[in-house]
Amino acid sequence: MKFIVIGCGRVGSQLSYNLFKNGYQVVVVDSNKNSFNRLHSDFHGRTVEGYELSADTLTRAGVSTADGVAVVTNSDTINAVIGHAIRSHYPQVKQVLVRNYDPAMREMLETFGLQVISSTAWGAERLQELLINASFRAVFSAGNGEVELYEMSIPENWNEQTVSALLAGCTNTIVVAALTRAGRAELTTPETILKSGDILTVSATLEGMTALQVRLQEGTEA
Repeated sequence: MKFIVIGCGRVGSQLSYNLFKNGYQVVVVDSNKNSFNRLHSDFHGRTVEGYELSADTLTRAGVSTADGVAVVTNSDTINAVIGHAIRSHYPQVKQVLVRNYDPAMREMLETFGLQVISSTAWGAERLQELLINASFRAVFSAGNGEVELYEMSIPENWNEQTVSALLAGCTNTIVVAALTRAGRAELTTPETILKSGDILTVSATLEGMTALQVRLQEGTEA
């Protein structure tokens, strides 16, 4: 598979090297040739110097045969324009990802119908979760942290209670993905009986996880 990374800053250089290490063909694009100095010394992909918004630059990078493009320059506006141009003129590119720096610009990027990755928004969500309660371990983040997959341990005060009882009042913000008991995972139903020490894997918004934390602390009389 062939991927193009547009922008060779800290994120772009690291992404390019990670893809290269995993055996993919990688082309890195940047308007400043000195930016390529950030690439790891073991990186042996292609580099293309040229203005990122130029059709000629994209052609030299081989965008017409790329499987995916990550646009990670330090300008949200440029990222939006490049991402939109690729989606519009090169529909054969399966995946176009755009990095967002300023959360205030996310709505503008999303109006283009682009897949947006915002390290700022995701980082803020994650920090907030850890400040509120570090006992819930986030194992996967969807979008920019609006929904995450968590692992949580069932405390003694919820032993022998049902999943539906635990989720009462927060079913619209939480979906149970699996229950792990004695190292074996299984799917659950609302009637599944919980045991203390079980590991429950749930998909939830921050609102849902906050409500669930309150439920766990209150116990079965909540």
